[in-house]
Amino acid sequence: MSEYMPNLNGKVAVVTGGSGVLCSEFCRALAKCGAKVVIAGIDPKEKGDAIVEEIKAGGGEAMNVYMNVLDRDQLREAHKLILETYGPCDILINGAGGNNPKASTDCEYHDNDVMNDPTKKSFFDLDPAGFDFVFKLNFNGTLFPTQEFARDMLGKPGSTIINVSSMNSFTPLTKIPAYSAAKAAISNFTKWLATHFAKEGIRVNAIAPGFFSTAQNAALLWNADGTPTARTGKIINNTPMGRFGTADELIGTLLWLVDNKASGFVTGTIIPVDGGFSAYSGV
Repeated sequence: MSEYMPNLNGKVAVVTGGSGVLCSEFCRALAKCGAKVVIAGIDPKEKGDAIVEEIKAGGGEAMNVYMNVLDRDQLREAHKLILETYGPCDILINGAGGNNPKASTDCEYHDNDVMNDPTKKSFFDLDPAGFDFVFKLNFNGTLFPTQEFARDMLGKPGSTIINVSSMNSFTPLTKIPAYSAAKAAISNFTKWLATHFAKEGIRVNAIAPGFFSTAQNAALLWNADGTPTARTGKIINNTPMGRFGTADELIGTLLWLVDNKASGFVTGTIIPVDGGFSAYSGV
């Protein structure tokens, strides 16, 4: 947990994907700074409830709300509940997203043997529905909550939206074209939103995490016996700091971005927190 503690007393923070590995850390940090935190997502209820209990045990305030970021009607219902319980949203963290095997290839480079192997998935075998799902989950999963909760922020200077982008937005990673394309769209959309809402006093920025080992990407990074995959070796070799990041290392950037006293003139930025990955050319 960062030692930097902006005063967020009285602020309402909605965190989509709030019970995930990274965003649950966001929720804990925002609560420690005094925000009323809404843990929003589609994970099993007990997962979000456990984080709420942890936050409350530490003297913070939080609630767990089921929210499918792709369902506009459900978003409206969740928003209504949040308004009734905590009031209007001041801080929106768009953390929901992810990849799916149906939108991933089995090889980094085109290989005729893979293309002719029915047990492997080439670029030409990508499932259109799977590709569409991953793109919509990441892009529409940011667009729809922003359309819903930014209404609370209109004309209320000090409000802020933080999107979660990725290293994919700078340089696409092999095997995951839909996820890469969607995160590039998130970075572009962040800049668009920052301009669109600037006159309303709403700041919009994005954090672009480097590589963090989580349950979601475990199969790509670790073999069944716990040894690192070849992909892990490539990642570490191309990260100047020579390791994966830890969730708490995103918190300083998050809290700086939500603190209007510290970053009040910062909007439309995509900030890498990546151990130098985006700075390294490979030579």
